[in-house]
Amino acid sequence: MATRRVPTLRFNQTLNGVPQGSIVSPILSNLFLHYTFDLWMRRTHPDLRWCRYADDGLVHCRTEQEAQALKAELQARFAECGLEMHPSKTKIVYCKDAKRKGKYPNTRFDFLGYCFGPKAVKNKKTKEVFTNFTPQVSASSLKSMRKSIRELNLRRRTHVALADIAQEINPILLGWLNYYGAYTPSALRPIWHYVNATLVVWVMRKYKRYRGAKIQAGRLIEVIAVKRRRLFVHWKLGVTGMFA
Repeated sequence: MATRRVPTLRFNQTLNGVPQGSIVSPILSNLFLHYTFDLWMRRTHPDLRWCRYADDGLVHCRTEQEAQALKAELQARFAECGLEMHPSKTKIVYCKDAKRKGKYPNTRFDFLGYCFGPKAVKNKKTKEVFTNFTPQVSASSLKSMRKSIRELNLRRRTHVALADIAQEINPILLGWLNYYGAYTPSALRPIWHYVNATLVVWVMRKYKRYRGAKIQAGRLIEVIAVKRRRLFVHWKLGVTGMFA
């Protein structure tokens, strides 16, 4: 006679902190950091510009010495409140541009999905090219977007029409465009090309005559993109190919 082993479930009562995934956790975190960081900064450093979103924040200092001193102060303040700054994410960054030409090991940082760093830009009036410290979508955000597209499994959904795919994916693409396209929208081109490449694979799987014919399938997508430019969000921007 076969026997089955019944698993034993054990529950440990949490006496400290907030349960992981609790909806009240971010609210309490913001309340705590409001007093730990926000009000403290206003009281002790009213002349410095700063911003905070959840547990991620920035402080703008005028010199490296000022930044080093503030970092030490913040470490002491957080320790006093039972917190600590992230050892690898907390760093001093030099905002290099056309006026600040010094050489420092850290000249860029990620914040809220953007990467802030020196970038060559062109003056629209004078056409002069200069270095500006400007934001654009970060590499990690682009990686996350590609993962989101893959998880939709569009390449294998050959039972639906192209218009059905557009209806499902357009709200996602529009959200990315509205948020990340606010600064340096050209940096989003890799994700638009990735979507087009996904559609090309979809064509190769859906139609027998295009199986193994990537170039021909790519040309078909480009033709459709020109004729039906309003079908996909990024097609309206003129991005119809798989490559830059």
